[in-house]
Amino acid sequence: MRTQSSSDIRKIVFVSILLAILVVSLGAYTRLTHAGLGCPDWPGCYGLLDVPETSEQIATAERAFPDRPVEPHKAWNEMIHRYFAGSLGLLILLIALISIKRRSQGGPVGLPILILLVVIFQAALGMWTVTMKLMPVVVMGHLLGGFTTLCLLLLLYLRLSDYRVPGGDFALKKYAKFGVVGIFILAGQIGLGGWTSSNYAALTCTELPICQAGWADQINFEHAFDLVPPEKESYEFGHLDHASRITIHVMHRFGAIVTSLYLLWFAVSIFRKAQSPFFKNAALSLGFILSVQVGLGISNVWFSLPLSVAVSHNVVAAMLMMSLISMTYSLKRKV
Repeated sequence: MRTQSSSDIRKIVFVSILLAILVVSLGAYTRLTHAGLGCPDWPGCYGLLDVPETSEQIATAERAFPDRPVEPHKAWNEMIHRYFAGSLGLLILLIALISIKRRSQGGPVGLPILILLVVIFQAALGMWTVTMKLMPVVVMGHLLGGFTTLCLLLLLYLRLSDYRVPGGDFALKKYAKFGVVGIFILAGQIGLGGWTSSNYAALTCTELPICQAGWADQINFEHAFDLVPPEKESYEFGHLDHASRITIHVMHRFGAIVTSLYLLWFAVSIFRKAQSPFFKNAALSLGFILSVQVGLGISNVWFSLPLSVAVSHNVVAAMLMMSLISMTYSLKRKV
């Protein structure tokens, strides 16, 4: 039975999960509205804690950063993201401090400390995103850091919960390892999505299912996945040639096919072999979220990356990972 103190910290973790989902959403929105350099400094914005709006503030800001004219709508997108990310960081610090203080009660301590370390590194990535002018590897790392923070918070919540998994589904025991494999496959696909977005390759292929005619002749891996790019004043709007962007986008498409087929097989296998409604419902949930994600990916191509669909594609990817982690955790706990 969980103690009252465990229940209290679980509530804070739950709020942190909701906030982390919002931060991931805002991060996607900021990136997709090209507002990553809406504030050319960090952690403030043109030397302020908010956005310069008066004529005097704007004039001062543009003298300090003559190469970055003030665009208030982009600056607010970036700063709102920072405000919520900072609030999440404070909540995670609180979780870590409470966990350390109550370590004698037997609750997890290592995991909250790990989450705190991840979020500190995530803050550094946020700073480098600006100071390194949207270098793709940093932008992708920042995206993956947000997903990692969210997933670790979910794992902590599961560990703090009175998690009762129905028995009887002994045939499902072996599928826990397949769930772990699925987590790594999905993480790789999310990374490919981040690489596609950070290199501005999302609209390079405009036809389904793979790309427009002649794509195979343009595949060029020479520079498409270079983690350290040539030095540029800014990587905003990309620096790769068309062939490299096609290569990145096509690899993301192939990754989507592999990921979808694997997760579909996993969900169908669990559903067919499960005896309890618990696992049948979990499999149905995973399958439903996967179908929504595939539909959003197709819609991104069909409708030329509308903002609402593109942001939703990021958010549903997070939900898909959370569903997969929850199912895998359940499979590992049940026996």
